[in-house]
Amino acid sequence: MQDALQTLAAPVAPNARITDAYAVEELPGVTRDGRAVVRLVRPLEYRVGSKDSDEVIVVPVGFETDFASVPWGFRELFPQLGPWARPAIIHDWLYANRGLGRYSRADADRIFLEAMEVVGVPAWRRAPMYLAVRAGGARGWGRSG
Repeated sequence: MQDALQTLAAPVAPNARITDAYAVEELPGVTRDGRAVVRLVRPLEYRVGSKDSDEVIVVPVGFETDFASVPWGFRELFPQLGPWARPAIIHDWLYANRGLGRYSRADADRIFLEAMEVVGVPAWRRAPMYLAVRAGGARGWGRSG
């Protein structure tokens, strides 16, 4: 947890770039731990670190996500949808694919934190969301559905 707190204190890359909008289709009746699941109908791209970065994560059409995987008791404070939706899709993709062979779980969580800042999620929301994935995300690593 000490590493997670140090990451929160470190400067991030507010100039990184994420696709401006995402497009999904509903999957009626499909849920994951009680959360609705949707499928991407347009790719989502994130440039890690800066808008001109060659380090690009592309979530393809067809990927299924539940956005922010918030436990039931916290959904009033942190609903599935919000300004963190695009970063959550990127994070879900990295988790489902064990970091694409390039990123560790800690890297995926750091990218989630960075992307939340890029899209303007306030610090008071992004900090607990980041700490939650650091503390409880291990069971989702490599889980695609």
